[in-house]
Amino acid sequence: MDSTPHGAAVTAAGFGIKGPRGWAFRSIDIAAAPGSLIAVQGPSGSGRTCLLLALTGRMKSAEGTAEVAGLPLPKKIAAVRSVTALAHVPGVAELDPALTVGEHLRERALLQGRFGASLRALLRPRRERRAEARALVDAALEAAGLDLESLPKGIRTSVRDLERLEALRLSVALALIGGPRLLAVDDTDLKLSDDERRQAWAMLRALAAAGTTVLAVCSEPPEDGAEAEDVVLVRTGRTEAVPDGAAQSTSVQNSAVQNEMDDDEEGAADALAETGRA
Repeated sequence: MDSTPHGAAVTAAGFGIKGPRGWAFRSIDIAAAPGSLIAVQGPSGSGRTCLLLALTGRMKSAEGTAEVAGLPLPKKIAAVRSVTALAHVPGVAELDPALTVGEHLRERALLQGRFGASLRALLRPRRERRAEARALVDAALEAAGLDLESLPKGIRTSVRDLERLEALRLSVALALIGGPRLLAVDDTDLKLSDDERRQAWAMLRALAAAGTTVLAVCSEPPEDGAEAEDVVLVRTGRTEAVPDGAAQSTSVQNSAVQNEMDDDEEGAADALAETGRA
């Protein structure tokens, strides 16, 4: 029996990203065991999203070292992408308000079946593949705490009609379908009430406790984040002489897109649609 932990260990030392107009972040140190809940705290524009994208292999670092699941960055950046998943990242991994919950789930299950399965799995009878896809979706929904029956129109509910916490749960469920070892969630507590924040952190804590390493960007960590043994707290902040917009990726190739980017790390995330959504 394989006793290897499912979650990915995450380490970083002196980790940093530098864009055309300065440092997005630097001097980040992390030591998180598999199955940890890593809370990345900082104000908007402090490099939070860039750190999330860098640790999931979507953005190249400029200094320091980092490893995810024993894979060094940026040397094994493609391998890191294959064991990580993004949820709720504006411009990179976000929900389409025009689609229903069911359409999102079917699309994600289809992509997982075609591109995330082995050749042997693809050769199995269609009935078996459909049953496995349903099982993956059901397990992801349960882990994310999204009850389809409680939605206004069930699985036919449009994303635009979801409450913020429900949308967060759906985004997390979609990411979990691929069975990532590291789940990275952006803007975890954005515009959530105090009670919704507690529910969101309870969900992420449960995922970590079940074995998946969770990296969550937030404005405020869990109420007991600084003291809790199950939370690894990482703080981002402005480095010296870093103007707004420093969080733009050096790997952005489309100048038209770059000119339209916002002056914070959320703008950089938007542009990453051009550099790799995997």
